[in-house]
Amino acid sequence: MATKRFFDDFVDPDSNQPNYKRLRKTPSFASVIKEVVMVNFLDNFCSALEPMLRKVVHEEVESGLRRCSRSIGRSPSLRIKTLEPSNLRLIFNKKLSLPIFTNSKIMDSDGQYPLQLLLVDATGDCLVPTTLATPIKIEIVVLDGDFPSGENWTHEEFNKNIVKERAGKRPLVTGELNITMRDGVASLGDLEFTDNSSWIRSRRFRIGAKVVHIGNGQNSIRIMEAMTDSFMVKDHRGELYKKHYPPALGDDVWRLEKIGKDGTFHKKLTSHGIKTVQDFLKLANIDPHKIRRILGNGMSEKMWEVTYRHAKTCEMGTKSYIARGPNYILILNPICQVIRAIINGQICHSRELRGIQRSYIENLVRNAFTNWSSLEEVDGGLQVNEPTALLTEGERVVHHQNAYPRSALLTAAGGSIECSDWIVNQAHICLPIESSSEEELHYL
Repeated sequence: MATKRFFDDFVDPDSNQPNYKRLRKTPSFASVIKEVVMVNFLDNFCSALEPMLRKVVHEEVESGLRRCSRSIGRSPSLRIKTLEPSNLRLIFNKKLSLPIFTNSKIMDSDGQYPLQLLLVDATGDCLVPTTLATPIKIEIVVLDGDFPSGENWTHEEFNKNIVKERAGKRPLVTGELNITMRDGVASLGDLEFTDNSSWIRSRRFRIGAKVVHIGNGQNSIRIMEAMTDSFMVKDHRGELYKKHYPPALGDDVWRLEKIGKDGTFHKKLTSHGIKTVQDFLKLANIDPHKIRRILGNGMSEKMWEVTYRHAKTCEMGTKSYIARGPNYILILNPICQVIRAIINGQICHSRELRGIQRSYIENLVRNAFTNWSSLEEVDGGLQVNEPTALLTEGERVVHHQNAYPRSALLTAAGGSIECSDWIVNQAHICLPIESSSEEELHYL
């Protein structure tokens, strides 16, 4: 050890000579520990200091930018021109058809696509269609359903509420998202959502349209953005089970409210041959007690009212059905309600007869229902001035100039057919005919 200390303490005066080889010191364990502690301290210190330095730099940069903007604003030659206020705005021509499902084309309330945008002038109480002399470039975006909170909004607020796709997902809406408006009208093309709206707080979207460029240097004009009402976007698998509003005659019966696809009510109805909305309405009109028995006690009175009310919104179309017999002709609508009847070739005014039996016409209607497949189908409706084809040859016909309304004159109620406007006997069926004279009779 004495020798080591001797060499450590010894300094040769000739150590600066080129051929002098200095002995290397061996670091001690304590010095190594000291260096490690010092390095760790510096790392921790720098990590703690970095946020403070970032904040100071950020504040200084913002302060510098504010000073710079004030100096630019004071300079007339460098002043930035703001958007001029105007009453122009974009609007969607019609509301959307709801509900909306993913991977399905977005249609308007009339079931048409593509959607259309209009440019209007909102001066006063009316929206007046208008045009610009130059084309307008428009971008289609998706907005949060909670926006806006008021009727007016700024361009910055609009952009702030644009919703983008979730991480790792496809673009939220696909289609032609950048369009050109000419002459104040633009079509959006086919739009489809790729994701549902359940993942955002409002659980609802809006479709928005904003101007991104106006030709001939008119970008200083402020045109208010367009947006639809808020709506939910459901997964396309739910489309397989959605109800129709209004339902069509040929729709499966489970499209009605309170009747689930492959559910108990659906199975009961189909087992009795009631497969479509038309089948449901025909039996409901002819024998409502029977259809209630088929559905069973599981369908409460309130549920039945909801289902039947939904079914009655069905569009009847223009088809009529003709039931013929030896001395009668019945003209029925698609759900087995009588539009017109001819007995022995004539019809009388209802006010001329009182207290006549209804059982005859009821039996004829029931017989027509039972033999529905054999009835003659006529498309486009029948006019009162075209009855000769329905009558036996040789019968006298007096034409009336106006067509009878296509509303049902017989409806089912309590298992019997209401005939408040019909007075019936074995020989005649009378219905009201518009006339200036109560004594005047018009015969088909």
